[in-house]
Amino acid sequence: MCQQTPAARVAPQWVEWMERWPAPSDVATAPTADVLRAWDRLGYPRRALRLQEAARAVVEVHGGEVPCGEADLMALPGVGRYTAAAVRAFGFGLRSLVLDTNIRRVLARIDGGVEFPVAHETAAERRRAWEFVPEDDGEAALWSVSAMELGALVCTAKSPRCEECPVADACAWLAAGRPAWDGPERRVQAWEGTDRQCRGRIMAALRGHGAVRLADVAWPDGGQLEACAASLVADGLAVRTDVGLTLP
Repeated sequence: MCQQTPAARVAPQWVEWMERWPAPSDVATAPTADVLRAWDRLGYPRRALRLQEAARAVVEVHGGEVPCGEADLMALPGVGRYTAAAVRAFGFGLRSLVLDTNIRRVLARIDGGVEFPVAHETAAERRRAWEFVPEDDGEAALWSVSAMELGALVCTAKSPRCEECPVADACAWLAAGRPAWDGPERRVQAWEGTDRQCRGRIMAALRGHGAVRLADVAWPDGGQLEACAASLVADGLAVRTDVGLTLP
């Protein structure tokens, strides 16, 4: 759920989800339509499908117990290096490199002396980041969550509160006078009028009504609406009916 979505937005859905489906076996056997409704407005709903597929794999391959090995985790649908590392650190208390946006920014400032990290993480960045992770499993897991919270609450992207930072004395960026980012322009992801917004509009209608006619979905561009509907069907998020679309 926290892939590409802030934890504050995830929290209410996560609580409801865990109350309803506390074990992988519960998610695995739930109707897919219910899973998509429970995902609600978290965005990127394909993650909900991948999560259910992962739950089914956990049941079928691992006897219903989430594995702790990196290779086993990354073999699950929808689980990449970051998610596997997060599960190992926060679910099992194991040493791993949870290199999310917040931690990358914290390390770029403290160690690199720059306002932001480069757009995409590099092998050199990962090697250097590993040097900050304590060797002890418990301390490493604590470091990961602490660095993540530091980036989310104090060392923020737009308004860093350096006067409140517990590691300000060790920050190369602060020592250099907080120089402005002079790398490639940081692109802000568009939303208004995009296919993502259009798909979201259709999914909201499906979650609310179960089945919809495209003509009843408020969207100004009929061609884009039809194309987005087709993409939802292709992604397994919707099914065509004689009159429109329904959840799978």
